[in-house]
Amino acid sequence: GVLISCRADGREQALHTMHKELEKCEKALNEYLEIKKSVFPRFYFVSNAALLDILSNGNHPPKIMPHIGSVFDGVGDLELCPSAALAKAMKDDPEAAHGPLDAARAMISRDGETVQFQNLFEMRGAVESWLNELVKCMQTTLRHVLHGSMADALAWDDVNRTREDWVMTVPAQIALVTSQIIWTEEVESAFEELESGQEDSMKKYNELCTARLEGLIRLVQGELSKSDRVKIITVITIDVHNRDIVTQLVQKKVENNVDFKWQSQLRYYWHGEDRNVHIRICDFSTQYSFEYTGNCGRLVITPLTDRCYVTLTVALRLMMGGAPAGPAGTGKTETTKDLSRG
Repeated sequence: GVLISCRADGREQALHTMHKELEKCEKALNEYLEIKKSVFPRFYFVSNAALLDILSNGNHPPKIMPHIGSVFDGVGDLELCPSAALAKAMKDDPEAAHGPLDAARAMISRDGETVQFQNLFEMRGAVESWLNELVKCMQTTLRHVLHGSMADALAWDDVNRTREDWVMTVPAQIALVTSQIIWTEEVESAFEELESGQEDSMKKYNELCTARLEGLIRLVQGELSKSDRVKIITVITIDVHNRDIVTQLVQKKVENNVDFKWQSQLRYYWHGEDRNVHIRICDFSTQYSFEYTGNCGRLVITPLTDRCYVTLTVALRLMMGGAPAGPAGTGKTETTKDLSRG
């Protein structure tokens, strides 16, 4: 049957024609997908098959959720709900509760951490457009949460509102960034006191770092949920490094904030007016991107990690690349990821 079909008159010509038409279709499809990718560049990280699935279900957000993790590093899912207009109609019409889920009230990380949006996020129009708006919504939400966290951090050493209480109320990412901002501020304040004649200011701050660290260690020794335990262990990991740096500043008798020992550290500066965080290390400076990363752990920071951070950030400033080298399983990729997560 196959032989008879292949020998039919004009079959070869028909196949050549079909092949040319198929090439035209593929070219047109790739051009169409390229237009969508130029509008929402994160689509470059998605396979063409997945991208077609996303574009064909643009008006059905629940069907897009399996792909949301491909375009966002930390977001694994969104907490969907009916839009604000529909929610209003639900009061008069109970059947409206079964309407389309075309809005989101929170983002959920791959490990289950939930961060509520400031306002209900509605998913309307072209999928690439509302995904761009979702990026802005994510960043605005994290700026808002960090703003509140910075206000709460002022009461860390208050008996009625300890740091251990605070850390349980904020997302892991915000806990880390807030801790880094406060640490930077307090070390630089200690340097100012040193310059004004208070010779033991850095030693006193070292004792405060140790006391705060012990508070978190006591917390982690108690009963905690899995996600809270991961969060607090991650904060402890960063705290231990920060405490060790302060100890070295004391031991090496560093007296001002322009010393390389301090300049070679990742330093975070909070600008409350525009809710921005500036990150500096050596002569590299950048703004925190407020990309949600979820509740992922961090590697222990060693002196080699610090050297990698300096090398990679200076390479970035010079518009060059970095190539960490070493045996498999030593943390080259994870170190680079930790730096990019900030």
